[in-house]
Amino acid sequence: MSQFTARFPVHIYWEDTDAGGIVYHSNYLKYMERARSDLMRRLAVSQAGELTNPDGQLFVAASVSIRYRRAARLDDDLTVVTRVKQLRRASIVFEQNVVNARGELVTEGEVRVGCVSRATLAPSAMKDELYERICRLLDEADAPAN
Repeated sequence: MSQFTARFPVHIYWEDTDAGGIVYHSNYLKYMERARSDLMRRLAVSQAGELTNPDGQLFVAASVSIRYRRAARLDDDLTVVTRVKQLRRASIVFEQNVVNARGELVTEGEVRVGCVSRATLAPSAMKDELYERICRLLDEADAPAN
């Protein structure tokens, strides 16, 4: 799939940590969600617009796999690196790695989101226009610079 990657910065605040100043494990999922949302916005996919459209479609988390490699601490600067690993008509698989400022892998994850009908929440193939727009934008991002 696409080699295009998006980078999303995260600074660790007190509220992100446990009593020992270590990032609480579930917060990595929040950072990954923010990074995916930011990437989808950059791909011109507006979840907000779909919320008001009764015929619209939404993306919902279908599965998550996460592996913690090392601890992040209070005041660390992290980057969530996101790549579209697989694009199908009714789902997208994202590969997401969280790295620290030294480039060390902190957390790695894979998230599959499914496309569902806003009205029924049943799985639904992406509308052609949306699917083609995502494909086109990923292809453009992968195209060599002239």
